[in-house]
Amino acid sequence: MNSNKLFQKDFTLVVIGQIISLFGNAIIRFALPLYLLNQTGSAALFGIVSACAFIPMILLTPVGGIFTDRMNKRNIMVALDFTTAAILTIFTILLWHMDMVLLILITLILLYAIAGAYQPAVQASIPVLASPEQLMPANAVINLVSSLAALIGPVIGGAIFGFYGLYPILYIGIVCFFISAIMEIFIKIPFAKLPAEASIFKTVVKDLKISMHFICKEQPVIAKSIWIIAAFNMFLSSLIIIGIPVIVTQRLGFPMQLGNQLYGYAQGCIAAGSILGGLLTGVFGKKLNVQNAYLLLFADALTLIPIGLVLMFSPSAMLSYGVILVCCFVMMVPASIFSIQMLSYIQLITPPHLIGKIVSCVMAVCLCASPIGQAMYGWLFQSIPDMTAVIFLIGPFITCLISIWAKSTFAEIKPILSEIQYQNS
Repeated sequence: MNSNKLFQKDFTLVVIGQIISLFGNAIIRFALPLYLLNQTGSAALFGIVSACAFIPMILLTPVGGIFTDRMNKRNIMVALDFTTAAILTIFTILLWHMDMVLLILITLILLYAIAGAYQPAVQASIPVLASPEQLMPANAVINLVSSLAALIGPVIGGAIFGFYGLYPILYIGIVCFFISAIMEIFIKIPFAKLPAEASIFKTVVKDLKISMHFICKEQPVIAKSIWIIAAFNMFLSSLIIIGIPVIVTQRLGFPMQLGNQLYGYAQGCIAAGSILGGLLTGVFGKKLNVQNAYLLLFADALTLIPIGLVLMFSPSAMLSYGVILVCCFVMMVPASIFSIQMLSYIQLITPPHLIGKIVSCVMAVCLCASPIGQAMYGWLFQSIPDMTAVIFLIGPFITCLISIWAKSTFAEIKPILSEIQYQNS
């Protein structure tokens, strides 16, 4: 990219395509698990299905990164959006003709697997379409788009789902993915084909070895950081994913239709906090100190403690719900800033021909503990329902300890980042 102007045609098309695609993704990922929870009433089953859906995304994300570096990124995005539209069409047809739990599990597995291959293509496109000095703002824009879709999707999806059921959600999702695929056809992303080995298997194995060598040997601080993030996802992110829908739709005593809508608003607050975090990163990105990133994780954990306290002491369902909304919003501000910081840092220190592989491997390892956390919290909420408040206190406490432990690791980042900035100046 030769111009310093960020919003050129191709980057703009990527952004618009992401808005449409991620909106469809947001309402589908909101509605399907919630439909399962409504129909079965089982927090344990909800947690297990959510965990199982995450596994293929974890496994396929590194593979997606490998193919991203070796194939045209635009073609990957187009093909996967068309495939998603087809999967949702088949799901809509089969919904009343086979076991509901099995169908939702298979569909979520496929959708998360596609996401695992799709996101590396998007993330690897950013450094190609944006100049180095525009990298942080470009990542902030993509994060903002993702958060905006996550804000609008659950709010609108919750209202539609509460009043009209699942089918309108499915129709909207199909249309969104189809339109996004058509739009992405017109994107031009620079692509240099890399030589392949004798077989796909050898190519995958070789590229995984290269990625892991870079992460573990050349930049060991990345390896330490992603294990910290994995632990964070296990104890805190998984608590939000499983705990919030269970509490809002089951534990606070709201009628099902109202509970579904209120959960949509809670998801919207999570996305709104992420939007604010993205905006703050875009404005103050150059002033942020990566060495202090552990403080963002610590702040994240502290924001959930009021939820545990209000569940323990408040007799009012609406007061508890209000505290949950505020905490969900505030929680995502530091979480979003942290994510953008770390992603920009990894993109900055990674050679261009390795970006897809490295980013995808980082994403996969960061998510590897999420299925364990989701299954664990689903079982806990199902087995000891009277301890919901305690669970929401223990999870943040463990995460606070993780963030303190992370201080020494993030302290290693500053000299590396300063050296790279000096070399690029």
